[in-house]
Amino acid sequence: MSLSRLLAILVKEFLQLRRDRLTFAMIIGVPVMQLVLFGFAINTDPRALPTAVFVADHSVHARSLVAGLAQSGYFRITALPTSATGAARLLETGQVQFVLEIPAGFARALERGERPALLFAADATDPAASGAALAAIDAIARQALAHDMTGTLAPLAPTGLPYEIRIQRRYNPEGLARYNIVPGLLGVILTMTMVMMTGLAMTRERERGTMENLLATPALPLEVMVGKITPYIAIGYVQVLVVLVAARWLFDVPMLGSYALLALALALFMGANLAVGFTFSTIARSQLQAMQLTFFFFLPSMLLTGFMFPFRGMPGWAQTIGEALPLTHFLRIVRGIMLKGNGMAEIAPHLWPIALFMLAAGSIALFSYRRTLD
Repeated sequence: MSLSRLLAILVKEFLQLRRDRLTFAMIIGVPVMQLVLFGFAINTDPRALPTAVFVADHSVHARSLVAGLAQSGYFRITALPTSATGAARLLETGQVQFVLEIPAGFARALERGERPALLFAADATDPAASGAALAAIDAIARQALAHDMTGTLAPLAPTGLPYEIRIQRRYNPEGLARYNIVPGLLGVILTMTMVMMTGLAMTRERERGTMENLLATPALPLEVMVGKITPYIAIGYVQVLVVLVAARWLFDVPMLGSYALLALALALFMGANLAVGFTFSTIARSQLQAMQLTFFFFLPSMLLTGFMFPFRGMPGWAQTIGEALPLTHFLRIVRGIMLKGNGMAEIAPHLWPIALFMLAAGSIALFSYRRTLD
């Protein structure tokens, strides 16, 4: 054992680490990213959830209920639709998480002791996002009308709630987690495999020494990129078929929407992820570097898109980052199609962000490839 030889090897390893900037950045960047995401962005008890209130009885009791919801911290009144149909539409399109309907004649029935019914509907496609708020609604409603239970209404106070709250967990009545997880796995699996496989495509050419032959051909950068990513689209559809079969026959997840519409959204989503992978392959100099870049993209895609944790429970800056990721919008699309039966009108607001992301990532990939040709 020679101390001088050992020190020489140690110095050599530190010099190689210093030259491999991507690996060094990953050693420092990944722990920092995990600390920030898990420490600040992740919240399993979401608050200020968007709520629509349809009020057909403009009485003092109705105003007390609405004020109680707003002051509870769990709900944020974002819409006051003028009809029950409009309120249901907001829930269907995902613009709100909850809908409270106060029927006509509510105050008169309450004062007569008839125990009128209120409808409280929740978008239960993500049970974790709505569970805590639904558990708190009874206590919130009781406190909201506590100061109204005076005078002739005082005898009603000891008997419990003087009205009935009918909770509807729409699109997932039993609150099954697999209804949320299994459709989301479509996006997660495609994100991981599409980015990784394409990221390794160009670096594999470089490591095997066949990159020079490819550069010597008259193929344009766009032709190379399309030729490289097209086979993986076919592979992606095979993966989707496997997940859909398992979702239907193994996990009993419903499919209420159109398969053709889902296939269209899948093509756009896979194109966006393949463009990211191709970009990584033009930047990286080895397959290891391509894998490291993939991890930097995959970690926020897992944590900031609503797959593992409620999206609306994250702070504003984390939601802004999440809105820029294609997986966020694809999760809303696939869950909407499978669980709600959404059509083109409902998913269109989530298609164009994916298309814009694909255009941006593809442009960066083409620019990087042209620079390599130079």
